[in-house]
Amino acid sequence: MNELYAHSCNKAGNKHRLSDHLLSVNKIASEFLSGTHLLDEACLAGLLHDLGKYGDLFQLRLQGKAEGIDHWSSGAWLAINEYKAVAAALAIQGHHIGLQHLNIDFLRALNPKQLAINHPLQLRLSESNLDVLKSRLTDDGITPQINHTLLGNELKSTVSTMLDVRMVFSALTDADFLDTEAHFKGGVEGQRYRSSGPDLQREHALEILLEHIKYLQSQTQAAREVTEVRASLLNNCLKAADSATGLFTLTAPTGSGKTLAMLAFALKHAVERQLRRVVIVLPYLSIIEQTSAIYRGVFESHFGQNYVLEHHSLAGSGVEKTESDSESKPGEQETAERQRRLLAENWDAPLIITTSVQMLESLFSNRPSACRKLHRLAQSVIFFDEVQTLPASLTVPTLGALSHLAYGYGSSVVFSTATQPAFEHLHETVKSHCTTGWQPQRIVSEPQSLFTKMKRTQVSWDNPEKGTSWDELAGHIKKYRQVLCIVNKKNHAKTLWENIGNDAFHLSTNLCPAHRRVVLDTVCNQLLNEEPVQLVATQCIEAGVDIDFPVVYRAYAPLEAIIQAAGRCNREGRREALGEFHVFQPLIENNENEFPDSGYGQAAQITKMLFRKHGADKMFLDNPDFITAYYRELYDISKPEAMKKTQRLLEYVTAGSFPDIAKEYRLIKQDAINVLVPYQTLIEEFNKLNDEGNTIGLTSEWIRRARPLTVGIYRPKQDDPIWDSLIPVKVAGRKDREQNDWFIYIKKEDYHPVLGLIPSGSLNTWIG
Repeated sequence: MNELYAHSCNKAGNKHRLSDHLLSVNKIASEFLSGTHLLDEACLAGLLHDLGKYGDLFQLRLQGKAEGIDHWSSGAWLAINEYKAVAAALAIQGHHIGLQHLNIDFLRALNPKQLAINHPLQLRLSESNLDVLKSRLTDDGITPQINHTLLGNELKSTVSTMLDVRMVFSALTDADFLDTEAHFKGGVEGQRYRSSGPDLQREHALEILLEHIKYLQSQTQAAREVTEVRASLLNNCLKAADSATGLFTLTAPTGSGKTLAMLAFALKHAVERQLRRVVIVLPYLSIIEQTSAIYRGVFESHFGQNYVLEHHSLAGSGVEKTESDSESKPGEQETAERQRRLLAENWDAPLIITTSVQMLESLFSNRPSACRKLHRLAQSVIFFDEVQTLPASLTVPTLGALSHLAYGYGSSVVFSTATQPAFEHLHETVKSHCTTGWQPQRIVSEPQSLFTKMKRTQVSWDNPEKGTSWDELAGHIKKYRQVLCIVNKKNHAKTLWENIGNDAFHLSTNLCPAHRRVVLDTVCNQLLNEEPVQLVATQCIEAGVDIDFPVVYRAYAPLEAIIQAAGRCNREGRREALGEFHVFQPLIENNENEFPDSGYGQAAQITKMLFRKHGADKMFLDNPDFITAYYRELYDISKPEAMKKTQRLLEYVTAGSFPDIAKEYRLIKQDAINVLVPYQTLIEEFNKLNDEGNTIGLTSEWIRRARPLTVGIYRPKQDDPIWDSLIPVKVAGRKDREQNDWFIYIKKEDYHPVLGLIPSGSLNTWIG
């Protein structure tokens, strides 16, 4: 038999022998899922994923003599027909086109005889005779076998089984990519695999962290009650870390040191349970920036810059890399930025910080690039901070997937927040989609004791039936030397700022990150120096922003948002008197929507309902039981298990439709775009990026430099006049390849020195 190959020549002129590739992918994939119930399926998928490349037509394709070849379906059919390995079959079939359908009719349609007659993608099989492919596989010394399959003959699709399939898919796609990349980066000496990320170094990392916390405690100027709460929270976390892996909740008030305490739990837990990785999942980029800076400050000097790895929409390349990219650009030198991007592709780092969107949508995705990192979640500690931001309609399938991730893969999932959602009452509903249900263990057994000691504010509540005009509110605010007012919408912030006057500060996501940083630094310095400072902000200031005002006003909102806002009032408890926290009802006119969206508005109405029911003196922001009662009211009204979106998602789960689930599972409803804005303070950098965007195009380096000058807006409608001010950035080296996520804003006069980006005539595009 002539030598058969998986890939064309690399830069050294070496072709990639097919048998070597199959055995290598088998080995890497098996290492990824070692110790799990999916090991056999991963091994089989590795050996069969490119079975079709044994066909003559594929070998001709490598010579440029054929095209439009399906080389994956034959291996998938062999896996399901001879080995009853459904997960392996779907992973093989999807490693180029994405996961498809877990149902008997779809699997039967993989029969080569049927595909040879009518291929759904109008492709040709590399070889329609399966016996030819099997004999060539055997001649290469490869004899697949399997002892344990995921489903056998029972093709029942659940949230758990679909996650299992994605795990096999993840291990296969990552192993396949790594081995293919190693071939094309290789030289005369053979394949060259990328450098692996650093190890967690559990014991050493824990020692460094505890020393850092001890140093901060010795330097703090916080009130004694605050330092006691922080010490108590840390002790609770270290004690609970001895527990077996599973589901946990961490309920603690804002300002109690959760950021470092939860990491202490994670590292101690990793030491006790020999876990491999810590993943921190956060809802907002602003929190990610702050958390990353804190963790890098602790570890970077000890373990290097790749120990803490950010992964989110503004940290990656923005351009999905494909196998053809590897072939066209072999042997590219690994700069520090390229190494970081490579590690982010498959989360090959000990401490990952990512967004809720990136994490959760990957758990329900069907795409190779999104699922590729999922196998890294096995034997890990996964923290979801500010988990109250999870949309109610996604709650049931999300809890099911996370429960199975914990109990099926030896991981621990922790929900951390000051306002812990009452998910436990969904246990039976979740159990019908994941046998382990949702029954987490408390890290802090009596959180009320922490909240009581952290009382730092006196709260006053306006009657929600009586609105306050923006002009009247501005009059109240101008009476204070240092005051923060948080509103629900950007146009509200703009109107209030205009009523207060130009001496006030303004903060919203209309400001690019660099601009927001300047505003926050200036405000914090003036607070520290006891200088006058009046700040109007949207809810972007409520989570992950360490700021301390003596007086805070907050418009009626969901209870969790109000509690977050209260955490910005007398945060350190250093003042002799309690902070003043006012909840007010803005006067909304002209049938304007009071809230940014319906879900936010529904939760805010529950807050108002509780006020009408209990009165101001029983609205306990520092009582976890009251917060639980709020969530019970919210879930009783919204009934997440009965929501149309929930039902639709669960119907897709029952049908085993990976593409439909991936399309339906979205944390953010509206499609957003990234816009490079002309912030005057950094206008020279804007001009450079503008020139490079137009001449070189979109690269990972360009995106990294553009991040501080980027504003996110909802994708405008086709006829919106804002398009006249937006120039798309073409993909570098591929000027014929359009992308529709990155744009440059060319009307410099539309970036206000205080209010940020105000597109003329397009206020509806703002993201609240």
